[in-house]
Amino acid sequence: MKKINQVYQRIGVIGGGAWGTALAQRLALAGRDTLLWAYEDQCVSNINKKKENSQYLPGINLHDNIVATSNIQDLGDMDAIFSVAPAQHTRNILEEFSPFIREGLPIVLCSKGVEISSHSFMSQVLNQILPKSVAAVLSGPSFAIDVARGLPTAVTLACENQVIGQKLVEAIGAPTFRPYLTEDLIGTEVGGAVKNVLAIACGIVIGKGLGKSAHAAVIARGYAEMTRFGMALGCKPETLRGLCGLGDLVLTCSSEQSRNMSCGLSLGKGMTLKEIISSRSSVTEGVATAPVLEAMAKKLKIDMPICTAMSHILSGKIGVDEAIKQLLSREITTEI
Repeated sequence: MKKINQVYQRIGVIGGGAWGTALAQRLALAGRDTLLWAYEDQCVSNINKKKENSQYLPGINLHDNIVATSNIQDLGDMDAIFSVAPAQHTRNILEEFSPFIREGLPIVLCSKGVEISSHSFMSQVLNQILPKSVAAVLSGPSFAIDVARGLPTAVTLACENQVIGQKLVEAIGAPTFRPYLTEDLIGTEVGGAVKNVLAIACGIVIGKGLGKSAHAAVIARGYAEMTRFGMALGCKPETLRGLCGLGDLVLTCSSEQSRNMSCGLSLGKGMTLKEIISSRSSVTEGVATAPVLEAMAKKLKIDMPICTAMSHILSGKIGVDEAIKQLLSREITTEI
């Protein structure tokens, strides 16, 4: 890839959770001057004074190039923004930020979910609120702790403006953090959203002791659901076969380190959703995304039985055992 001389040097990150902090660390290690906005004053203080986000990413010594703030106006003169707020809070935070942005500001959306109220992906939310900004999406198989530690990671970076997309790749890319560029925004977002719901299903399989064969089957049939959903929305199939689709699905569905899979694991072992959520400080995106996928699948007239079953379990319509029974009782048909 040909390099562009002018680089994005001053980068803002919205969101002081584990993933936002990890991306701030990655940007700082790439030599960028990084300003991290966090909601919690204590989080801001710890980052600035102790160089650690002890609440969300403990044990990582943060780079000196990272400065934290609780004033979102401070991000207004950045060269680019990485938005890592939870999906259901993204609209409110972007609205709060809107008076301070300039035309053409690149905003990289890093949240993996669909807005409940509007059934909008984050790039669509951004276009509604900040139509003069340039949307990009970052997604792929990437645990925050791995990125913060500098372990090898590859992701998808989607941007319709390929010049700006290349500049974003150069701003954050490194030998151990490899962003692969595409123009398919919604395709990149579909993979990140759907895999969270499927990870809950895989966690339930393991929690119930149903075996590795069942686990593999859920991943494969879940990928079929992801593909049907994405194709109905006009996504490119090669996007879903890539890092942000199949790659992220395999990672999130195969590790208890995933908040979504660990949620399913606890459900499979008999815990209630209320008990699970109350014990966590971080958002489990798949919980909010499942009912949205069910509703969107109905509207698009496509079959997503695993995602629908997760929606019913999480809403309390049916229990885990009944959902498993219903899935195993479905008519056997052709695979394609």
